[in-house]
Amino acid sequence: MSDQKPLLSLKKTFFYKFFPSKDEEEACKVNNTPHVVTRELIEIRDLYPPPKIDLENPWQIKKKITHDEVDVGKLVIPFFETFEYILRYWKLDLANSLESRCGMPVNVWDATEENTPKKYEGGGVCLRKLYNDEFSLSCIELFKDHGLGIGDEIGLYWDPRSSSLMFKLLSQVGPQ
Repeated sequence: MSDQKPLLSLKKTFFYKFFPSKDEEEACKVNNTPHVVTRELIEIRDLYPPPKIDLENPWQIKKKITHDEVDVGKLVIPFFETFEYILRYWKLDLANSLESRCGMPVNVWDATEENTPKKYEGGGVCLRKLYNDEFSLSCIELFKDHGLGIGDEIGLYWDPRSSSLMFKLLSQVGPQ
């Protein structure tokens, strides 16, 4: 028997408030302004367990690098993948900070060279929400170290044990 507990997570989702409360309705009438639909990030219990991380092939987020990502040195991570594979392991207050468009510093482990992983941390490594609800990972040093280019395929996953984002260069189109 193992003493290891299974990884627990709560799913993050948005709660949209379409109808104003009585007080909000009165305030809108007094100020002669329309009610604005708001949304709030909340946690819900998931009916299903969190996605299992296959340690043989853990790269839950796979993507090819685009021209824009190379130009700015930031990886764009789609909304669904961020919520499903990263934020579900974060505490709600951290997820809310990220949602409010504050950049959150994260540790990134580059596991491309499996025997000698490299850690990126500090002010230059940041996860940030974009205007279109996608997210970006800023890590210019990672781009420089690998000579990442258009069409290179990378893999990412959040390791809840180390609270770090894991990175791997899966295939490279051109020479480094």
